Amino acid sequence: MSTETNYDESKVPQYQLPNPLTCGDGAKVSTAKQWIDQRRPEILALFEDEVYGHCPQEPTSVYAEIVEENATALNGLATRRQVKLWFRKDKSGPCVDLLLHLPNRGIGKSTFPAFLGYNFKGNHATHTDSAIFINALRQDQKRGENQRRWPFEMIMERGYASVTACYFDVDPDVNDMTDGVHALFYKPGETHPAPNGWGSISAWSWGLSRILDYLETVDEIDATHVAVHGHSRLGKTALWAGAQDQRFALTISNNSGCGGAALSRRCFGETLAIINNAFPHWFCDNFKKYNGNETALPIDQHQLISLIAPRPVYVASATEDLWADPRGEFLSALGAEPVYNLFNKSGLQTRDMPEPGVLIGNSIGYHIRDGKHDVVKEDWEHFLNFTDRHFKVR
Repeated sequence: MSTETNYDESKVPQYQLPNPLTCGDGAKVSTAKQWIDQRRPEILALFEDEVYGHCPQEPTSVYAEIVEENATALNGLATRRQVKLWFRKDKSGPCVDLLLHLPNRGIGKSTFPAFLGYNFKGNHATHTDSAIFINALRQDQKRGENQRRWPFEMIMERGYASVTACYFDVDPDVNDMTDGVHALFYKPGETHPAPNGWGSISAWSWGLSRILDYLETVDEIDATHVAVHGHSRLGKTALWAGAQDQRFALTISNNSGCGGAALSRRCFGETLAIINNAFPHWFCDNFKKYNGNETALPIDQHQLISLIAPRPVYVASATEDLWADPRGEFLSALGAEPVYNLFNKSGLQTRDMPEPGVLIGNSIGYHIRDGKHDVVKEDWEHFLNFTDRHFKVR
């Protein structure tokens, strides 16, 4: 099993992608109803069994407590609200600290569409605002350290609410399946999920759905227009959340790479062997049997994107982020087009990667920008423009 990294396009192996419109029994899918009734459940089950693992199906309630609110946050642009969220009525187990910013324009008169996404370093790292609580699990991170990735003022000015939480609150990003939400569902004596049980990406995506459960109770938020977004491993998480939970109206993946938007069969940049060796807890244990054996996978990531159809989906890349395989991300978005076409939705509308800085596509959107693995203002400008188009905010 090779863990060497290939950055040479001429060394990408020959491959054939599984057809999203051909069922396991060979039947061809030609209508949206066939997709919904037969092919979509089949592909979803394959991703659950072989890649991300099954999330628990037991009914789960969320219990929320507003612990702080200020109507003049962000120099008066927003109302800041900080909420604690538990998954057990007795407030035992993991607690998620939510940071909400609600536009002050129209508060009390309107509901707002929202962006929901995890942050890496704690809510306090998303902005220099000293009133944002320091995350208990990320106290070592500096206040405002990741502010460039969270342009709250721009989001408010465009008429959207913003909701974030640190992903560590749901499941700390370490190879330990007992320190997060997994433990809520173990039977006595269990300390690890089954081979097709949920890894951390599934746990994080499950947490996003539970946060959406809460947002459905927030008067100021239009929970029918929530865009789930994420960068890097959290971009993988956003795609999986959007694929599983059809309440998410729009999905955004930024630089999500291997196990996210990038095609596994290209073996370019980060590969299955590399990612499963470095982060054995992210995916289900079954995924490891495809290390160095990508062609044996019964699915590939274009089919993950297709599971989001007909809802809008956006994929973003960066020119210097070869580890995440920008071409593989583009080709994956392109490969999902036939499913969108079943719903009379158009996709990228070109077979050629765009020049850096150009947003392309319709129900499937894509851009690549100059630069490295990151989320910057330019990315957010494209995210907002794409979301405006579909949510008709402006």
